[in-house]
Amino acid sequence: MRILLVGGSKSGKSSLAQEIAIKLADGGPKYYWATMEPTDREDDERIERHIADRAGMGFVTIERGKKLLAGELPPDNAAVLFDSVTALLANEMFGACFDPAAPERALRELLALSEKCANFVCVADEVFRDGAVYDDMTEDYRRGLAAILRALAEDFDTVAEVSCGIPKFYKGGLPE
Repeated sequence: MRILLVGGSKSGKSSLAQEIAIKLADGGPKYYWATMEPTDREDDERIERHIADRAGMGFVTIERGKKLLAGELPPDNAAVLFDSVTALLANEMFGACFDPAAPERALRELLALSEKCANFVCVADEVFRDGAVYDDMTEDYRRGLAAILRALAEDFDTVAEVSCGIPKFYKGGLPE
């Protein structure tokens, strides 16, 4: 099963994703794929909170924020919680130099990874509602993220927007 959870900052999407991944794993292997590459103390604190939140849950952590398929991958029977598409695209797009081809590459790798795993729960931030107009590179990033999320939503089994930890389903539903 492949699930996409989208929500604003601190919407409860990561906690919900943990619950879903544990249920989907059904005693089998569980992986937490962390993509954030910290740049400041606030990022470090967010990562520490996420680690504390999943302590004792039995997740094996993979920390890889770009080039998803380069390196060890979870076993085919694993449930993978991928957190997050938003950070993945930022890492790929704004590395040593701006890379406008990053969205297409990130999407290809995400789809390949999601198809390899028995269950894949993918988290993304909703960054589209503020109504602000940004510089060209930021707008390219937002368009790239939107394209990735549309493609994942089309391909995945379940798509939900999360607010206050409560999912609103647009496609599919949670496993029983």
